[in-house]
Amino acid sequence: MDQIILKEALDRCVEITRKNLDRFRGQFPNAFSENNIYKAIENNHWTNGFYTGILWLCYEYTGEEIFKEVALENVVSFKERLDQEIELETHDLGFLYSLSCVASYKITGDEMSKETALRAADLLIGRYREKGGFIQAWGALDAEDNYRLIIDCLLNLPLLYWASEVTGDKHYYDIAYTHAKTALKYVIREDHSTFHTYFFDKKTGAPSHGATCQGYNDTSAWARGQAWGIYGTVLSYLVTKDEKFAEDFFKVKDYFISNLPEDFVPYWDLIFKEGDEPRDSSASAIAICGLLEMKKHLVEEKQIQELNRDAKQLMQALIENYSASSEDETTGLLYHATYSKKTPYNTCTPEGVDECVIWGDYFYMEALMRMWRKDWKMYW
Repeated sequence: MDQIILKEALDRCVEITRKNLDRFRGQFPNAFSENNIYKAIENNHWTNGFYTGILWLCYEYTGEEIFKEVALENVVSFKERLDQEIELETHDLGFLYSLSCVASYKITGDEMSKETALRAADLLIGRYREKGGFIQAWGALDAEDNYRLIIDCLLNLPLLYWASEVTGDKHYYDIAYTHAKTALKYVIREDHSTFHTYFFDKKTGAPSHGATCQGYNDTSAWARGQAWGIYGTVLSYLVTKDEKFAEDFFKVKDYFISNLPEDFVPYWDLIFKEGDEPRDSSASAIAICGLLEMKKHLVEEKQIQELNRDAKQLMQALIENYSASSEDETTGLLYHATYSKKTPYNTCTPEGVDECVIWGDYFYMEALMRMWRKDWKMYW
């Protein structure tokens, strides 16, 4: 894309983040906005790592020490979260600690960041269930009604791949690889749409059934889940070199792209192609990151050009019609996302519908950085 357009978009992201540093200093933006304004919350939610990731992106883009300073303050908060055992019964330890502490270690070499991230990795492997071969998503371990994985966890696995790399302990890698194989075997349907969540029998580990929590219903394709599938397959492929993951990438990517509406930004569930249902711009941002990463690992020119085309179309739509201006009354970077929309057929809590969501802001800025700086090293 035109470098001027990318620079202008990144500059807007930085300006909005800079303008709101004091608002969130010592705290974090909530997962979703209300009237496009994020409330400040304590470090007790699964989404807090995304804000720290935005700060690191701002620092790498501008070189301004203030972003590094606040990001390192956040890293201390993540250490304290572990020390105090605050809301850690989740597979989302990867979301929390990859974008905060692993990023900090990669950028600054800070040893405390490294040790904190390794502690989080140890907690994450503690959620691995031998019966079934997966990392349990939520709640009390081995609970009958929660013996399941969700597609989102593919983005938590890089914490384990990284831990294996820096410690030389293959146990982290083996668990991540096994989970990825289990998840992709069962969440991808025959038509290449995906389940949000998949249950296993607690006693035997046998596969039971796919379902949704946040999608429209159990047979539809939740847009963000499909996007997690796009990026998640790449993140396991680049480490394991398992060609099955590359095949799965193209399956879930093609389904996502072929079910977009005319403006290339999905409705919150891919079952919708038109009408007044809310969009989920965050799904596009996640998908772009996956497309751009996969492109680096391909040799076939036709495939590379295909991913370039798809990524540019998605990014152009976000920049032109969904991105926030630094003059807007907002604390977010990307409009028209959906956290979870309640239907008669799902089990989610309705919140953050047609709002900014903090992960959407992060992945939007990561995607911009990938296009702006081809040698940018990801935090995952």
